[in-house]
Amino acid sequence: MASNIYDYAYELEKALKNSQEYTTLQARYEEVRKDPAAKQLFDQFRNIQMKLQEKQMTGQNISQNDVQEAQNVAAIVQQNPKIVQLMDAEQQMSIAINELNKIIMKPLDELYGRMSQ
Repeated sequence: MASNIYDYAYELEKALKNSQEYTTLQARYEEVRKDPAAKQLFDQFRNIQMKLQEKQMTGQNISQNDVQEAQNVAAIVQQNPKIVQLMDAEQQMSIAINELNKIIMKPLDELYGRMSQ
């Protein structure tokens, strides 16, 4: 039995790796990775996303060209069924993680909720 919160966190990590959401995500990623055209397109899409996030986080302006490039690649990505399935699996994993985060944060929400009453 776990004896501290870190032990529980490692147990949660194992549970996530064994979850349906993760195993589906892993399988969908492998399908994209094994298809050179899909992998190249997916990498291009991810690089554009990261570039835009970095600009946003550092307060840089996102140009109309940046937006247009992202929209163009996104439109192409939406036509690739393997990438669409991967993105759907990513979304399901994200939903699961958000739900877990709500559960984990519940004690603090309750504590601070009581303080404001």
